[in-house]
Amino acid sequence: MKIFAAGFNYEAYNKEAEVSLYNEGEPLIFTKADSALVKTRKPVFLPDDLGPVDAEAELVVRICRLGKAIPERFAHRYYDAVTCGIDFTARRLFQRLSHEGRPWEMSKCFDGAAAVGEWVPLEQTAGIRDIHFRLHRNGHCVQQGHSADMLHGVDALVAYLSRWFTLRTGDILYTGAPVAPVAVAIDDRLEGWIDDRMVLQLNVK
Repeated sequence: MKIFAAGFNYEAYNKEAEVSLYNEGEPLIFTKADSALVKTRKPVFLPDDLGPVDAEAELVVRICRLGKAIPERFAHRYYDAVTCGIDFTARRLFQRLSHEGRPWEMSKCFDGAAAVGEWVPLEQTAGIRDIHFRLHRNGHCVQQGHSADMLHGVDALVAYLSRWFTLRTGDILYTGAPVAPVAVAIDDRLEGWIDDRMVLQLNVK
């Protein structure tokens, strides 16, 4: 199983982060180790030595068939479900690595850095371009997004990825954070929602 993620894929996020480089052109893609994956109702343990950790709620897509060099017009055939996931980032380390021009993996691939909720079949949604998702921290909504606001839509991301990677059943794609990340701390309770459905529950340890 491969974990793909798109960065800087929402205009609002980029404005808050004062980033303009990724507003146009090709998607920015990175990967996470499969050991980073943690499923709903499992605790997330914050590493002691990585400094402050942020959470970014994202729409996550599940690949459902083998594909390579997929035309964008056929990309919808290669995913079948969505959920709300959380991309955790060791923020101070991420900033240092970015400033030094080094890869981000050490700040984004630690164990538990890729939380994923229960899968919602696509036919139970209003369609991939009309999905609302949000993150609650300790009972309060702290992030929310809408799939229509992506700079690179899901079909475009799937087609782009398939140029470089063979997509396999069970691969997952994080499609980007809609707004600025939020800090998390030990004893926080996190909940991820797809429309009016809670799909993700995590306790931070």
